[in-house]
Amino acid sequence: MNNDYVKKYLGADCKNCFGLCCVALAFTASSDFAFDKDEGIPCRNLQLDFRCAIHKNLRKNSFRGCTVYECFGAGQKVSQVTYNGNDWRKNSASAKEMFAVFPIMQQLHEMLYYLNEALSFEETRPIYKDLEKAIQETEQLTYLNPESILALYVPGHREKINDLLKKSSELVRTKVKNHKNPKKLRKIIRDRDLIGANLRGADLRGFNLRGALLIASDLREADLRVTDLIGADLRDADIRGANLIGSIFLTQVQVNSAKGDIHTKLPPSLRLPEHWFHQDYEL
Repeated sequence: MNNDYVKKYLGADCKNCFGLCCVALAFTASSDFAFDKDEGIPCRNLQLDFRCAIHKNLRKNSFRGCTVYECFGAGQKVSQVTYNGNDWRKNSASAKEMFAVFPIMQQLHEMLYYLNEALSFEETRPIYKDLEKAIQETEQLTYLNPESILALYVPGHREKINDLLKKSSELVRTKVKNHKNPKKLRKIIRDRDLIGANLRGADLRGFNLRGALLIASDLREADLRVTDLIGADLRDADIRGANLIGSIFLTQVQVNSAKGDIHTKLPPSLRLPEHWFHQDYEL
C-alpha cells in the first residue's frame, strides 16, 4: 500500500475538518458513549475551533466509541473540497446538506482505502487494471457537487467494489496452505459468529474472516497472517501476542477496538494504540 498517499488522503486530518463526525453522526448512551446525541447536533465536547475538549481522555470520559471511528479522510474532503472551506457554523443554510454528504463521502473513502490496499499486493497483478479503474471511478465520485453526491446509489457501487475486493483476497490467500486442524477450524468459523470464541494460538493463516463477529474472542498468540479481516468485528478481542503482519484489509479502527500489547505484531501501516499500554487485562 502507498502509505504516504493513504496517510495524506485517506486518513483523518482533524485540523482541516469542521468536526463533522462530532456533529453529523448520532450516538446513544452506552458503554461506548456517555450520553445520547442526535444526528446534526454538535456534541457538547466540540469546541468553537472544531476540536474535541476531551480528545486526549476520550476513554476515561466514557467515549470509547470515538476512539474506534475512522472517516478515512472524508471529513477534510467534505470540509475543504466539497464545501470549499466554508464551515457549517457560518453557513447554516448548507449545514444539513453537509451533514448528509459526510457519511456518503466516508463510504466512498473507505472503498478507496481498501482498493489501494488491494492494488499493493503482487498477487493481484492479474486484476490491476480493474482495480485502477475502480479507484479512478470512485475518486471521481468524491469530487461531485453535494447534490450529485446525495443522489448516488452507494450500495450499487459498493457491490461492484466488493466483488473486486473478494477477488483480491482470493488471489492473495491462495499462496497460503493451512495444514493445522483445517477441518476443525473451518467448522468453528463457518457461521462467522465467533463471539467469545477460544482461538488462542490458532493458525488462521489464509482464512477468510470477512465480517466475522470476533467480539471478546481470545486470539492471543494466534497467527493471522494473510487472513482476510475486512469488516471483522474485533471489539474487545484479545490479540495480545497475535501476528497480524500481512493480514488483509485490517484497519486502524479494528486494531483500536481490540485488546493488544507490545507483543502484538501489526502491518507496518498500522500503529499500536496508546490505550493498550494504559489498562490491565485479565491473563
